[in-house]
Amino acid sequence: MSEAQQWYYNTATGKVELGPQSPMEHRIGPYPTKQAAMDALKTAAERNKRWDDEDHAWNSWGVSK
Repeated sequence: MSEAQQWYYNTATGKVELGPQSPMEHRIGPYPTKQAAMDALKTAAERNKRWDDEDHAWNSWGVSK
């Protein structure tokens, strides 16, 4: 899939774009579909939560409660 056929979420405008149209610092992606790009912030929040939970489990390993 070429870069022009991938979707991006623009953090400055809150809109999705087909292909890299905006500056890199305002883009999240690429995503394979428009819907996936529309869900970018939700996906990022879910991943961050999972990583935070994993970090907590790692840092708490062997600690008695």
